[in-house]
Amino acid sequence: MAGKAVGLNQIGKAVKVKRVLLDIQLESGREIPTTKTSSDAKHYAISAKIPEFSNKNRTLVLQYSIRLEQDIECGGGYIKLLSGFVNQKKFGGDTPYSLMFGPDICGTQTKKLHVILSYQGQNYPIKKELECETDKLTHFYTFILRPDATYSILIDNRERDSGSMYTDWDILPPRKIKDVNAKKPADWEEREYIEDPNDIKPEGYDSIPREIPDPKAKKPDYWDDDEDGIWKAPKVPNPAYKGPWKRKIIKNPNYKGKWKIPWIDNPEFEDDPDLYVLKPIKYVGIEVWQVKAGSVFDNVLIGDDPDYARQVVEEVFANREVEKEAFEEAEKVRKAREEEEAQRAREEGERRRKDRGHDRRYRDRYRDRYRRVCAISLNIFTLLSRHSSIFLLFHEYLDESRKTNPGIV
Repeated sequence: MAGKAVGLNQIGKAVKVKRVLLDIQLESGREIPTTKTSSDAKHYAISAKIPEFSNKNRTLVLQYSIRLEQDIECGGGYIKLLSGFVNQKKFGGDTPYSLMFGPDICGTQTKKLHVILSYQGQNYPIKKELECETDKLTHFYTFILRPDATYSILIDNRERDSGSMYTDWDILPPRKIKDVNAKKPADWEEREYIEDPNDIKPEGYDSIPREIPDPKAKKPDYWDDDEDGIWKAPKVPNPAYKGPWKRKIIKNPNYKGKWKIPWIDNPEFEDDPDLYVLKPIKYVGIEVWQVKAGSVFDNVLIGDDPDYARQVVEEVFANREVEKEAFEEAEKVRKAREEEEAQRAREEGERRRKDRGHDRRYRDRYRDRYRRVCAISLNIFTLLSRHSSIFLLFHEYLDESRKTNPGIV
């Protein structure tokens, strides 16, 4: 499957593909040239050979833009960097790659940003859950990998995430592991506050009553000790009573914090100073499956200068507002058209409901008329039947009379 790139040239320290043509659509072996994915539910693949690029002792910058003009529903928008020899006529999903980077969308749940690195022939996806953009505007995706194995991911020149290859990919065993044999020392103090051991309970503290007679109460004038007994003042809470005695709480001078299992050097860890180094890049490829087509790939850049990559985004986004305005205007037209179609559908539905109502009323009137005609016909038939019976009886009488009286005509 041959592919090509338009505007491929060397610009400073970067290889820039000004516009990628998706020339190959995998559809029963047919080749359908197009500048963007054009048919729904198809697998697309294209690759372009570029001047060899190595990130040994230098920063790698991969950047490109993509615009999802369609409601993609489910499909990829990622790009691949390929090393070694690639048979471009057979480039596809099984072709080995050194780096895969970009969005992958499926429904409302999956909005994933892939960052997959190849190391010693095995692919390792980033462990973080990164989200991509899903609207219909142009977005730039930038991946920066440095010689110290740190990385940054930018979307539209804004850093979305950063970290290290040592921690965010399971390429190498971790440098440090928890010491599973470690045990918390017996004298380890995790209590931040303790009771003051020097605090002593005051003498007579336990004899303080909870309640005392109300000192403000007076015996009523009507009270008769002989008849009512000795008057006693009602009880009230004792302000001197403080409840059960407790020692004061003080900060623990021996507090060491919560004990944690210590980290130790991992005996299985073996550092690779070239962990960040990809095999020399010779091709750039796009290989995606899309339920709905319409993705436009553009501004592919492979280099070692993050500032230059940032400048490219700024230059392209100089007309960002124009694109937004055009998109918003197109959305207004689309929504107006959809509303107009919905209104026509509502009117057509209302007309059909009215027609069904008219037909129903007509059928009801016809049914009533039919019932009345049937009732009248039944009455007439009954009447005729009765007259016919009388007529037959009369003829039978005449026949009998003729037999007995032959003279009767």
